[in-house]
Amino acid sequence: MAGASDNGGRPPGGESPDDLPDLPEEWGVIVIPDDLSELADEVEAVRAELHTDAPLDGWQRLTRRPAVRRLRRLSALLVRAPALIIAVAVLVTVASLFASAWPGPARQPVTQRTSGSTDTTADSLPALDLVGTDGHMVAVRGNLPAVLLLTEGCDCATLLADTVAAVDPGVKVLAVTTARASASPVATPLLPTSRAPRADGKSVTLLQDPTDTLRAHLRLGPPDGTAAVVLVNRLGDIVRIHPRTASIETIRPDLARL
Repeated sequence: MAGASDNGGRPPGGESPDDLPDLPEEWGVIVIPDDLSELADEVEAVRAELHTDAPLDGWQRLTRRPAVRRLRRLSALLVRAPALIIAVAVLVTVASLFASAWPGPARQPVTQRTSGSTDTTADSLPALDLVGTDGHMVAVRGNLPAVLLLTEGCDCATLLADTVAAVDPGVKVLAVTTARASASPVATPLLPTSRAPRADGKSVTLLQDPTDTLRAHLRLGPPDGTAAVVLVNRLGDIVRIHPRTASIETIRPDLARL
């Protein structure tokens, strides 16, 4: 009896082990490589043979051309650009609405000066020319620093004398009234009877404001028997206004600021 080696390792009858049929002889010798990447060409050939997609029609072939694809991308871009512009415009509009509605920092209210107000540090004296005792015009801003006393309807002789005594030698004291400033004390009985300079060189300068422009500019009330006092520094800035003053003690703390 012949052994298994006598029939090429096949069982009697020419069948392969495990009842598997032999490979066709036309396939020749089949070699399985260790690196499967070497079979890439064979894989592509088999895939090409097994390709079963339906053939493209004329419209599909047209749409797959490079020029048509570029045209489609350009059309999509043209459609997206207006949408982007509209979106940006909407965002800007909404942002502006929020900005206009958003409460900003609180603004300080503007303080209006009344006849009882004395805080006038932000104002400056107007450039006024008043009438002196000799009838010539006197520039008020040319006599600074100064204490201006609006003495209309006021018996202010004592206040004027005390003011002259309290101010520094470089500070002018100007008595302003709507009555004509005369060299005769009889013509202006409410002003001091003597305007001669003191030994220290200080004196009162009498001025006439016929139209009461200074009182109107400073928004002072009508005369009430007291003097309205305006303290002005050498720069023309109003340091303080005292609308009603009958005693030097009212203005004494502010004299040092001139």
